[in-house]
Amino acid sequence: MDDSIRARAKRTFWERHANPWSGWSRTLTLPALTYAVYHRRWRLGVAAILFAAVNPLLFPKPDDADAWMTKVVLAERRWRETGDSLGALQWLNVGNAFATVYAFYAAYRRDAGGATVGTSLSMTLKFAFVAALVRRYEGELDSLDVGTVASDRDGRPQ
Repeated sequence: MDDSIRARAKRTFWERHANPWSGWSRTLTLPALTYAVYHRRWRLGVAAILFAAVNPLLFPKPDDADAWMTKVVLAERRWRETGDSLGALQWLNVGNAFATVYAFYAAYRRDAGGATVGTSLSMTLKFAFVAALVRRYEGELDSLDVGTVASDRDGRPQ
């Protein structure tokens, strides 16, 4: 694929994914998958995975970047593009991964309590991670010298 087409597709993905409806509707994916595993509803599991895959393209670009979930996506984009390891903050992602694996394991064993706790812990750690990422992102935006650089809300020069 041509680099300009790839760059345009990537930009479109992130712009549309920044719509708060995209981010908030994706929060239902883990509970839906855990439920699907627990109840052996494989079509629901496949549907949840497909929804998560196409979700970023289902919504239009947001009108502004004021919504918290929009900031989550913009902060995640910046983090992924910079390749920053985030130090201790990365441990929230590690904990999230372990909690998710445990949630699926418990769901597979039909342990409703374990699946619920694992899913809840995973989502709590994910929200803690993205909240910290947003705080960091907003701090970066605040530190930009707006007198010398005009920038849009996600910090890219115009």
